[in-house]
Amino acid sequence: MRRKSKSASSRYQGSLGLGEESLNKGRAAVAGKGRLFVIMSVFVLCYAVVGFRLISLVNMPNNFENKVAGIHDALFASRPDIIDRNGAILATDIQTFSLFANPRQMLDPEGVADHLLQLMPTLDEVVLHRDLSSGRAFVFIKRELAPVQKARIHALGIPGLGFLSENRRVYPAGSTASHILGVVGVDHDGLSGIEKHIDEQGGRALRSFGVSHKSKLVSVKLALDLRVQHSLRDELVLALNLYGAKAAAGIILDVRTGEILAMSSLPDFDPNNASQAFQSDRFNRISGGVFEMGSTFKIFTAAMAFDFGVADWESRYDAREPIRVSSFQITDFHPQRRILSFPEVFLHSSNIGAARMALEVGVERHRDFLSRLGLLDKLVTELPESEKPLIPRRWTDLSTMTISFGHGLSVTPLQMVSAVAALVNGGRLIPPTFLKRNSALSSGLGVQVVAPETSEMIRYLLRLNVREGTARKAEVSGYLVGGKTGSAEKNINAVYVEGKLRTSFIGVFPMDDPAYVILTMLDEPQALEETRGYITAGWNAAPLAGRIIRRVAPMLSLMPRDEPPESRVPESVVISF
Repeated sequence: MRRKSKSASSRYQGSLGLGEESLNKGRAAVAGKGRLFVIMSVFVLCYAVVGFRLISLVNMPNNFENKVAGIHDALFASRPDIIDRNGAILATDIQTFSLFANPRQMLDPEGVADHLLQLMPTLDEVVLHRDLSSGRAFVFIKRELAPVQKARIHALGIPGLGFLSENRRVYPAGSTASHILGVVGVDHDGLSGIEKHIDEQGGRALRSFGVSHKSKLVSVKLALDLRVQHSLRDELVLALNLYGAKAAAGIILDVRTGEILAMSSLPDFDPNNASQAFQSDRFNRISGGVFEMGSTFKIFTAAMAFDFGVADWESRYDAREPIRVSSFQITDFHPQRRILSFPEVFLHSSNIGAARMALEVGVERHRDFLSRLGLLDKLVTELPESEKPLIPRRWTDLSTMTISFGHGLSVTPLQMVSAVAALVNGGRLIPPTFLKRNSALSSGLGVQVVAPETSEMIRYLLRLNVREGTARKAEVSGYLVGGKTGSAEKNINAVYVEGKLRTSFIGVFPMDDPAYVILTMLDEPQALEETRGYITAGWNAAPLAGRIIRRVAPMLSLMPRDEPPESRVPESVVISF
């Protein structure tokens, strides 16, 4: 029985051992399958990650290409053409190319730099080597390549070099209208003049949205007449050399519309070379400079006295002795030493007479009158270059006397022509503009600032002054020119310097039916034999204006004609020479 039990036990143990072995084998199989599953899962996950990354790379924009595309859009955005009143192109865009590099794609940056320096020796060698070795994804090498340069660089076949097409602003007339047009920077943004005005009116926003050269942009039409502009500038250049002046400026304005047909300030610059534009001596003297305008201010003094009713044709002013105020003395350049009639004060350009005339009007009314004419506030036009007048801190009786003959108040020449236009067009102040403007709009903008009778009186005086007064050398046969001269000593470091004059002439033509105001200005003209040693405006600024009028009047459809009797001064006017 024991053996039987033992045998059964042995069999039981044997069967148990086999079960454990099978169980262990089963466990091992399960464990192996688990490990295989884990390994397969890891591989699947890795493949999923790689696949997802590949898909992401396909759909993700390339940063470098995206950056290049963005730069290209900015560079290739257009500016509208700028044209004159007759459609002549003054500013336009042409297509050029710029060279860029991706240093990360370059195998030999030093070698690339050497190749580029051979083709473009004007590049800065130090900067070029630094940029190509920088490891950056994008650097500009050179803007506005010549076509031959682009072709030669392209032929090198160097990886990491590329070209961007961009628009370059060009000015076919060069320096002719530089201060009006202004300039643009390397990124095609307007930096001055009408170019900057375009950006301020939304041009910059359009380009930021990628407005391309294919977009149809409406041209900006100026009031400027390129023929008249060229003639004005040409005569100013000749006068600058003839009189040995440091600077010269001129402007022609339509008194009926406020349109500026021509404006030039010398020295000027070529807008095709923007770096010249911001040199200190090349600023726009017509709208961006303020000056004491000398005796041309007597136009306003006479108009003021007449308009307020304190003077008429029969009024008299004592000019026998200088006026003394404390330590200050008012004298005349050509003293008559007698009592002068109202028109004689104007014709002899008497400082004493003008001072007495202004005192009769009074300080408050004097200031109010000049303010009405826009002479005490900053003049706003399309040009960003505009200066505020320099006004006395305390406007005293002495201020009124000196301002009456053009000292103690500094204004821009553009303000002068705008105010004079109002005094001769029937009394309506029309805001000046550099843009083309129709007559209906101009009429609606005008504000009556003086009585029509005052305007008629000023026309008489201006014409008489050219016929018989200080502005006789501005006379142009057949064009009925009127005007007033001004010679102001320059104020340098708060001291008036004798012998250093800023001369000016402001004229109107034709006087019987005023159409245009002209202003000419010379800075420190020199005495010549033909001026008999004089440096005053009657000998330089006035004849300069005459030469300009003679040249441009036919372009403005004005033909020579005789003076009508009704434009002459009444016989009752007392004039003595």
